[in-house]
Amino acid sequence: MLKGFRDFISRGSVVDLAVGVVIGAAFTEVVKGFTTSFLTPLINLIGGANIAGEIDLPGEGAITWGAFLSTVIGFMITAAVVYFLVVVPMNRLAAMRKRGQVNEPEAPSEEIRLLMEIRDALVAQRKAPEEPAKESVRQRAAQ
Repeated sequence: MLKGFRDFISRGSVVDLAVGVVIGAAFTEVVKGFTTSFLTPLINLIGGANIAGEIDLPGEGAITWGAFLSTVIGFMITAAVVYFLVVVPMNRLAAMRKRGQVNEPEAPSEEIRLLMEIRDALVAQRKAPEEPAKESVRQRAAQ
């Protein structure tokens, strides 16, 4: 059981996934910092609205619409960066590989090769008796 688990963990895809999760978490912090440090002040400067705004509710609590808007902007930035820096180049690379590859036909299996030989032999047998008959008809027509 432990050998199977070790084989599962040592597969490249699992390790790649773990690295991707760690990098994604770090990248999320970078996007959050960018949103808080640069985008929030720019939005406040352009629109004059406080992106960190709240709506107080009667009783206790508030709706923090500014925090939600900041999170949505952070998500959109993350999605755009992942799309343009990862997905688009990978699609182009796959398309280039596909164009550059010449798909050579696979060699037929031994059974297929044998069937092709049998077919060719049968065709050759059919042609051999018919050809003299055709010639004799032509000869008769010429006489």
